[in-house]
Amino acid sequence: MAQLFFRYGAMNAGKSIEVIKVAHNYEEQGKHVLLLTSKLDTRSGVGKIASRIGLERAAVAIDDKDDLFAVVDATDPQVDCVLVDEVQFLSNQQVQQLAHVVDELEIPVMGFGLKNDSRNQLFPGSEAMLLFADKIEEMKTICWFCSKKATMNLRVSHGQPNYGGSQIQIDDGHDAYYPVCRKDYFNPPLKQLESDDANG
Repeated sequence: MAQLFFRYGAMNAGKSIEVIKVAHNYEEQGKHVLLLTSKLDTRSGVGKIASRIGLERAAVAIDDKDDLFAVVDATDPQVDCVLVDEVQFLSNQQVQQLAHVVDELEIPVMGFGLKNDSRNQLFPGSEAMLLFADKIEEMKTICWFCSKKATMNLRVSHGQPNYGGSQIQIDDGHDAYYPVCRKDYFNPPLKQLESDDANG
């Protein structure tokens, strides 16, 4: 039975590599996979799912105006699975469209993304996935500064923690993002970063 899956994690949890791995596993069995990603993610170019270890795949680039049910329904040949990277950037309506893909077309959909932003608030797409997904799984990684589990994403601007600004801000060279535990989110040991940069 088809289901809507939400796999979330802090930055560096391996979400994009998991998308690529799942796609490969389906395709090895001769099945068709539709890969979707947000046009907002331009780090490796529009329409690419890229992991930090260097693997990448082409994907259909979508924005908030796209009807995802229509996109999937029009795919020829019909797909066996839909994989969505950066699912946090979807709208509530688009997540519901993916739920209709599962319920009406009986195609499993797996969405991968961040749960909370650098201000520690839910992304709209992630909030909707938490509401509508049949299965929710946390992908774990460790804090940049200690050995605890990372649950938050810290934005550092010009060497200082940045708890404000826009929710969506693709790294422009002035900001860096780190997966952190709750303690280091509120009190990050940024001197450690300066030391690492000096020694690196």
